[in-house]
Amino acid sequence: MRKRILAIMAALLLLPVLLFPAAAQDLIPVGQTVGLALRLDGVYVVRFDADAAPAREAGLKVGDRIVSVDGAELDSAETLRSRIAAGHGADLILRVRRGEKDMSFTVRPVSTETGWRLGVYVQDRIEGLGTVTFYDPQTGAFGALGHGVSGGGERTLEILGGTATRTEVVSVRRGEAGCPGELRGAVDTGEALGRVEENSDCGVFGHAEAVWDGVAVPAAEPGEVTTGPAELLCNVSGSEIRRCAVEIEALSFAGEEGRDLRLRVTDPELLAATGGIVQGMSGSPILQNGRLIGAVTHVLIGDPTRGYGIFIGHMLEVCG
Repeated sequence: MRKRILAIMAALLLLPVLLFPAAAQDLIPVGQTVGLALRLDGVYVVRFDADAAPAREAGLKVGDRIVSVDGAELDSAETLRSRIAAGHGADLILRVRRGEKDMSFTVRPVSTETGWRLGVYVQDRIEGLGTVTFYDPQTGAFGALGHGVSGGGERTLEILGGTATRTEVVSVRRGEAGCPGELRGAVDTGEALGRVEENSDCGVFGHAEAVWDGVAVPAAEPGEVTTGPAELLCNVSGSEIRRCAVEIEALSFAGEEGRDLRLRVTDPELLAATGGIVQGMSGSPILQNGRLIGAVTHVLIGDPTRGYGIFIGHMLEVCG
């Protein structure tokens, strides 16, 4: 089986007839790190050249979806590069979708040593690591990350689909104040664990190709979550999933998405291995009083021992 090393996914469209679990069902907390490979529904701007960037000067922004060039629809980043080259420096009219708005920009490419360029970096797919939060043995549905994949912009990317692939964590860069840590994993490209069907603000969802073993527990309603001791399931070495002690410090029932609760890592072994919460742990399930209460979503940049999480009920509301 071929393996490759993937860095962490940055802080991954709803298909019809998705049968996802309701909050009242029992779910298996997973905690396994997986490789996520997503096919984007469009060609997205992720960054610009530091120097010559005519696309930025024309008004494009990171997160824009380029829909067409000179009236011809785009189906891939390679198609965009081909059309830029074929124009030999002539002005190009780019039609862009920004949020709910359709916009048009006229951009004149610049000549470089490697050909005509718009000074923009785009992508039509995204890969990285994330953690599976739950698996429903009744429907085969799973949820991961606890937040959406946004690539280089703030807006959650629309996807055509994707895969979740078996991964082993091979190294950890410990988190420090002001410098978030991260997991790095070797992804087994020959074994898909599940197909990804939805990327939403509350997580990545799909259906499993394989079975995640474990004991199913009730999914807690937000009102059942309290401050105090809890447990985190995480995969920070090889394929081992560990139970680690955390403390729920605060709850918010009308806060920013993905910040329903604030937690602090208290487990000595996890603190020694990672410094606390690191990138790649997004989606790690949080349990309290025998219930699945949510998933880790963010780390506090100034204090990696602390982070935020989303209520499991909010994850299930999106896909229920």
